[in-house]
Amino acid sequence: MKRHLFLIALLLFSASTVFSQSATEKEVYELSMNKWKWMADKDIAKLTPLFHPEAKFVHMSGTWTTERELEIIETGSIWYKNAAVHDTAIELFGNTAVVWNRITLTAHVRGNDVENEFTVTEVYQKEGSEWKMLALTFSSVRDTHEIEK
Repeated sequence: MKRHLFLIALLLFSASTVFSQSATEKEVYELSMNKWKWMADKDIAKLTPLFHPEAKFVHMSGTWTTERELEIIETGSIWYKNAAVHDTAIELFGNTAVVWNRITLTAHVRGNDVENEFTVTEVYQKEGSEWKMLALTFSSVRDTHEIEK
């Protein structure tokens, strides 16, 4: 019973967070969530127009360019199998959006499945009617880490 009450409370909290977002925040949130799915699916066709050609991607093992990130995803040298998103915060600064996702990432790296806790910082900029990702940074954190809003 306690578990059901907890789940109901969690759903109500999540719903209130989503409803309090602006239309732009909702758009960016959905884009960020879709990005995780596209990465898991290795869907380069959808990721290529999202990633700015000069974007930077910061991982535990290095920093690289859009071209290299797309190659890594396409070849599966890092397969982002699942990003369980626990918390999200979004801030808008004119035509720039910063997204923080606290995730548990299950990935296939160097022949092994690994699971890590991260806060991922994503920076998007609106170019015309499209959002472009300028940066994605994985910061290793404990599973008790919280995003201050």
